[in-house]
This record gives sequence, structure tokens and C-alpha cells, in this order.
Amino acid sequence: MYPLEQGGPGQAAHCLSDSGALAGEVAGFAVRPQQVQMADAVEQALEDGTPLIVEAGTGIGKTFAYLVPALLSGKRVIISTGTRHLQDQLFHRDLPTVRSALAAPVTAALLKGRANYLCHHRLAVTRSEGRLESRQQIIQLEAIRDWAGRTRSGDIAELSGIPEDAPIWPRVTSTAENCLGQECEWYQQCHVVKARRTAQDADLVIINHHLLCADLALKEEGFGELLPGAEVFIVDEAHQLPETATRFFGISLSSRQLQELARDSIDEYVRETALLEGLPDLARALERALRELRLALGQDEQRAPWARVAADNGVQESLPRLSEALRELAEALSQEAERSRGLENCHQRALKLQAQLQQTTAQPPENHIHWFETWKSAFRINLTPLDVAENFDSQRRTLPSCWVFTSATLSVNGDFEHFARRLGLEAARTLQLDSPFDYRHNALFYLPKGLPEPGAPDFTERMLDVAETVIQASRGRTFVLFTSYRALHLARRRLQASCDYPLLVQGSAPRNELLERFRELGNAVLLGTSSFWEGVDVRGEALSCVIIDKLPFASPGDPVWQARIDALKSRGGNPFVEEQLPHAVITLKQGVGRLIRDVTDRGVLVVCDSRLVSKSYGKVFINSLPDMKRTRDLDEVTAFFEADDVARLS
Repeated sequence: MYPLEQGGPGQAAHCLSDSGALAGEVAGFAVRPQQVQMADAVEQALEDGTPLIVEAGTGIGKTFAYLVPALLSGKRVIISTGTRHLQDQLFHRDLPTVRSALAAPVTAALLKGRANYLCHHRLAVTRSEGRLESRQQIIQLEAIRDWAGRTRSGDIAELSGIPEDAPIWPRVTSTAENCLGQECEWYQQCHVVKARRTAQDADLVIINHHLLCADLALKEEGFGELLPGAEVFIVDEAHQLPETATRFFGISLSSRQLQELARDSIDEYVRETALLEGLPDLARALERALRELRLALGQDEQRAPWARVAADNGVQESLPRLSEALRELAEALSQEAERSRGLENCHQRALKLQAQLQQTTAQPPENHIHWFETWKSAFRINLTPLDVAENFDSQRRTLPSCWVFTSATLSVNGDFEHFARRLGLEAARTLQLDSPFDYRHNALFYLPKGLPEPGAPDFTERMLDVAETVIQASRGRTFVLFTSYRALHLARRRLQASCDYPLLVQGSAPRNELLERFRELGNAVLLGTSSFWEGVDVRGEALSCVIIDKLPFASPGDPVWQARIDALKSRGGNPFVEEQLPHAVITLKQGVGRLIRDVTDRGVLVVCDSRLVSKSYGKVFINSLPDMKRTRDLDEVTAFFEADDVARLS
């Protein structure tokens, strides 16, 4: 890696100047030097092909900084974002603005994974077999049927009245496993096929990391011709990419895959024969075997090494029964496969899942982590590579393209080594651009005195003493971010009794609904864990305080982290310095980034972890955060909020 050397301003920089194209198109446009600098760097990368890593602090406007040079380049561009929500924002809001300002004759497409598009075949099967689990699902299915006749894209995001995690969606969308392909009776009307065709013809395509990694790892998502045709890849929210890549370069088997096979086998068989016995009995036997194995894995939700349960008597008894039930269903499907394309598809899936079951329960390959995770009624067994740098880099190099990686959180104490090493990007140029927001005057960093270290038995109760006081001073308007669900549940019980302001708790409603209520209420307190540490944008007075309970070190009991730590130790490395500390710093930066989202925002950051001052590594965290005035005096926090009140009333 080496820092970028700046040349003279180019065409992209001019477009972002006070006399450029964007100034005349965007209401309230203001020149941002960091945005111009980033646009220059991206333009240079597109010209010479050298990989570029850019950390662009909150408020720089990194989306415009890469869109402008991308559209001006005349090259075929793929932009990958972290989530479907960001895809929609980029495609429907940011891209049209820039394209209009530049008058760029660029065709664009939005492409998501299969599970985001209505499947006509599965909708028909689900409606005909009628085995839904609740009255709510029946109502939702009819709403989907009505919408199916109107939609042109088939993108389920259009139907906002049904939560994106609703159980009905897997019943009416497809996966790579259950798609019937060209033999499907609905193939010509298939929304996935149409979306891919549009993407194949577009100059610029917006995808997400899930799709990018699926195809790089040769896991079928169906647009294999798209990647080789691209001349530029821009990866936004790039800090998420290493973990996404790790999942896709591994192997896993989930109970959901097997449950869906059983259900689809019954549905397709009944649809063809109207018989409820025979093959359906074997599918139900598979479902029973799945439930037995889930019980054998333990009642608690957990992530643990497979070795912890592999020798357990219950698991030893349940696995052969599951394998036998799957084998018997596969044999029955082979005899019925000629009846329909749907049954043939189920047969092929059963054979594939037999192989996956064997792979994920046998001795793992070298340099792979063998682990499992359980939920209330589900499980997944995983083989995860220790390191994806070589795989990712080799796949990336097969594509003769320029790569740009950007996020607000990629560096640790000004160093990009941790991010670059995980993806094999040691030869990339780097650029760090600080946020243009005035943190020194608009934010206060409060580290409370007298708190025990996080390992103390009474830590959470003592931390909540501080939180209650600060919440009163801020008059609600607070995110309280936790590093564990246990701490969140303790906080919920306590604050439900003591908090004078509306209390919103992660898990009590869909994430977007909680955020919308938080904005509307204006004085609420929201309790959240990992999913609220990033990707959350609340501007204005509604969010004036962020309280973080602990430095977000990954749990040492997590099987993936423990395996990485052990591997680094065996090579003579320092796991804390090379993995645990950088990961925690980047995660903390994400949480802190929730506080100041606009130039006029003001707020207080509270971190209740005394290790920031008691441990030498605390300086690495502090040096990696925006430059804020720091205090250990609660009176200063109260004065900060009082000054805000006076300013608003004057």
C-alpha cells in the first residue's frame, strides 16, 4: 500500500466545483474540498487501473465523489453496496441527480439477488396448496397476488406494507436451488431474468456485496456474464466486504434449506398427483429428523465449534437419522422426477444437499473453521476459510478491471493495513479524508469517571446509572448501543421502569419502523445492538446523544474469531494487534458515526469503558475517532445540552 500522490484537478473535480455541473443541479450545493480530492483520486484510478482504497469521513459526500468520475469515464461500471436499502437509495436518488447534472447518456440498472424478486411459479404453487401458518400470511399472500398483476420489476421492496423479513416472502420468491430455469412455464415473464437482461445491456449496474461475492466465489446468482464485462468496480461500504466474502468462499448447510426441500417436495407432488401420502410421508420424516437434530444441538441460541457437539450422543444419533431421511426422500424423488420439472428440481436439490450434509459433518479441509450456529428452531453448520485474501485477490485479478474501495471506516489510527490484508490489496493506493463536520465545536466526548472495567459483575448496572443520568440531561433523544443482547435485555427491564421518555427496543418492531418512530417522536430513547451500530442515518435534534456500553471487541468465545486467533498465534503473529484491536476500532467508528450526520448536528458521545484511559491501546481508539473535546465531568455534559436549549430558544 502507498498513499496517493495528488496531481492537478481533473474533469471530475471541476464538475464538483462552485461553477461546475453539480452546483447548478443540486439545491444547497456547497463545495467540499475532501469530496473534490476524492473525485480526483477516483478519476486517477480509473485512468491508470491501480486499486484505490479511500476512507471518506461522514459528510464528505463520497457517493457523488465516485459517481461523477464513473459517469464521465465512459467505461462500464459496477457499483456494489452493503445493503439493498443502499442500493435503492443510490439507484433512485443519487444516480439520477448526478446523471441529470452531467447530462450523461448512461444507461443504468439495479440488480438484486433472486430472493428480492417475485417468482410467478412459487406464487402459484403457494396459492394452490394453501398450507399457510397464520391468518396474517393468508392476507399477505392475497396482497402479493394483487401486486403481482401491477408490478413491472417484481422487486419486493415495492410492497412496503409487508416487512422484508416476513415468513411469506420465501414462499413466493426463488433461490438458485429451487428455480426451474428455462423449463419454467413462467420463464418469459420471470422478473429475475428481466432484471439480468437489463443489467447485461446497461452501462452502469448497482449490485450488493452478496451478489458480488456469490459470483466471485462461483456460487450461482445468475449474472456470470456481467462481471467479466465490467471495466470498473466501485465497492461502497467496503468495510463489510471481508466478512461477506468469508461467508461466500466457505460451505454451509442450513436447516432452512432442508425444510424448504421437504415443503417444496410435498407441494410439487400434491400439485401433480393430489395424493397426500407416499412421498409426502418421507418429506415429513425429513422434517422430524431436522427437529431432532436441532434439539440435540442444545436449547440455547449459540455459535460454537462443531467439535463441541460432534461427539455428543444426541447428535451422533440424530445425524444418521437425518442422513437416512434425506437419502430416502432423494430416492423417492428420483422415481417421481419425470412427472414435472418441479419434482425434477427437488430431486437435484436433494442430491446436492446430501453432498453438503456429508461435507459439513465430516473432517474439515485444511485452513477451514468448522462451526455451527443455532436459533430458536433452526441451525446452520459451516466450513469457513480462515483467510479469504488469496481467494478474493485471485478472483479479482481474473477481471481486467479497476477497483475502488470506499467507506467511512477503513483505517485504524491512520493505517489501512488491516483492511487491505484481509482482501489481499497490499498493492493498492490509499487516501484518508476526514469528515468536514466541525466535531470540535459540535460534539462532546464524555468518558465517565468511576466505572468498573467491563468484566466486573456489576458493570452493566453501573453503566446504566450513567446512562439514566445522561438521558435525563439530553431529554431523551438518545441511542444506547450495546455489545451484547444480554446487556440490552438488562437495560430494557431497567429503563422501562425508570425512563421518562419513549423507549424503543431492537426486536420489538422491524428496524426501519423503529427508526421512523424515533425520528417522529423527537425525544425517544432507542436501545440497540449490532444492527444499529451502522447504516443508520438520523439527522437533527432527534438524535443528540449516543451512549456506547463497551469497546466492541469480538467475543473470544466466537468460534470463527477463536480460530483466527489460534492461527495467528501458530504463525508467530500477534492476534490482538493484527485482528482484535483493528476490528474493534472500526466497529467503534461505525457506532460513533451515528451521532453527527449533518453540518448543523450537535451531540454528546458517551463511551462507558474505562479501558480507553487505563490501557495503552486506548490511545489507538481515541486517535482513530474525530477530533472532539473530551471530558470526564458530568457537569460539562449537562452544560452542553443546556447551551443547545438556549440556542434553540434564542
